[in-house]
Amino acid sequence: MNSNSLVSVITIFFNAEKFIQEAIESVFAQTYKNWELLLVDDGSMDGSTVIAREYANKYPEKVRYLEHEDHQNRGMSAARNLGIRNARGEYIAFLDADDVWLAQNLEQQVAILHTHPEAGMVYGNTQYWYSWTKNPEDTQKEFCDKVAEVTKKPNTLFKPPTLLTIFLQKSGAVPCTCSLMVKREILEAIAGFEESFRGLYEDQVFYAKVCLKAPVFVTNECWAKYRQHSNSCCSSTHNTEKEYEGRLFFLKWLEKYLTEQGAKDTEVWQALQKHLWAYRHPMLSKLTKPTQHFVEKMTFNFTNLILMNKKQLKEIAQQKLPSPLYHLLRSQVLGEKYSPPTGMVNFGSLRRLTPISRDFGYNRGLPIDRYYIENFLERQANDVQGRVLEIGDASYTRRFGGDRVTQSDVLHVIEGNPEATIVGDLTKADNIPSDAFDCVILTQTLHLLYNMQVALANLYRILKPGGILLVTVPGISQVVKCEWGDDWCWALTTQSARLLFEEKFPKTNVRVETYGNVLAAIAFLQGLAVKDLRQKELDYQDDEYQVLITVRAVKPEVAS
Repeated sequence: MNSNSLVSVITIFFNAEKFIQEAIESVFAQTYKNWELLLVDDGSMDGSTVIAREYANKYPEKVRYLEHEDHQNRGMSAARNLGIRNARGEYIAFLDADDVWLAQNLEQQVAILHTHPEAGMVYGNTQYWYSWTKNPEDTQKEFCDKVAEVTKKPNTLFKPPTLLTIFLQKSGAVPCTCSLMVKREILEAIAGFEESFRGLYEDQVFYAKVCLKAPVFVTNECWAKYRQHSNSCCSSTHNTEKEYEGRLFFLKWLEKYLTEQGAKDTEVWQALQKHLWAYRHPMLSKLTKPTQHFVEKMTFNFTNLILMNKKQLKEIAQQKLPSPLYHLLRSQVLGEKYSPPTGMVNFGSLRRLTPISRDFGYNRGLPIDRYYIENFLERQANDVQGRVLEIGDASYTRRFGGDRVTQSDVLHVIEGNPEATIVGDLTKADNIPSDAFDCVILTQTLHLLYNMQVALANLYRILKPGGILLVTVPGISQVVKCEWGDDWCWALTTQSARLLFEEKFPKTNVRVETYGNVLAAIAFLQGLAVKDLRQKELDYQDDEYQVLITVRAVKPEVAS
């Protein structure tokens, strides 16, 4: 590793006319000279753009000006990522346009990374600087926020994920971005900053990713001045609703990220769950806050005793602790998701003996099962081609087949349907020609027929060799009387659907899938619509809660 490695300094700015020149000059004043400065304009509308361009024009060998292609304000993370993508240095340091460095900053940090090649990042203390203008004659006040001392081990290399655990356990431990230097290879490995965060917790997300990826060296030195003013990101009032939502969004993101990184069996996971529980259950958290010391002590004892006698420990806890506190401790010790004790489940709008809608949610929007049906057909759209038969109407044939369909037929059980080209019953289908259809779309129909085996045999017969049958049937569902057919007869599972179709089609030609989860099932039974749930809630798949079963079955080209 070269002790004179190039350092890329990334300075992002948005309407920073008052301060940007002072920040830039603090880079030029560095005792370490092998640096490049990337001035990233995040959609400024004041004179800061002119100042940045002037430096880039005057010192083209040292300074570059960057801006987003759309010239819009896209947030700190997006601006920093733009700088990272254009950086040439082995090391990268961040200096926002309203902060300044002391002259030894780059020299000292490069030296530390050179001395500790295993470290992916270094940071130190930050001087909080209450300066409202760049005029040195104006009244200023400042103090040194010794974030490095919060670790209790200054000048120490912390291996993953120790430092992240400390950040979660201790408020005020997170460093300022202007106080750190990171290897570019680490930034590339973690894909930089998370642009989904904007305004709150952008830096904390970044630190979490770094601290899980690489060792971090923490020094007790202070080489950065972090300016506080009316427009700085830390000047807003804390404990607001926005702060609460931002913190919860960050904690949920971290939970998902730790799961993806396989870090659930770690101290950082336990620390995260403790915070998440308090945010997800604010009322219960307030009730248990007076006994926080007792909770922590008991949690420690439980952790040490649980391997000795689980049964006895459980009995003592159930006898001695209030039910909410017992369930809280149990979830923390076992690393489980918190489960509300009996009698404390909040049903909200769902505490009712009749559903919100008996119309499958049609009166509220698109029903949940139709969301799954249409997703299935969209994935199989290329199968909808040639001569296609659909039941009741040809809406899905038109929607998913388009110009691939050469002939569209509609089967209806009784006369009078203007779209019907064939009137008949799938269990009595002698009037439907054999080997006639390239595709048959059968949505939410098969379960209405008592003799499904006969219906399936007729479907097999009317398909051309190589023809495809696309079927959906309900799993967990409200049961209603059909508008134009027999009563509702069946509800299937993946297993029963597979066995049914494999009686007629070769096993290798049958694909059975399921859609849904417990939340989607509850919402569907209540008659809620797609717009009542988030997409990630709809798309989450749990095979134990089968709202919809789909089958794709292909008739062999050659009869067996």
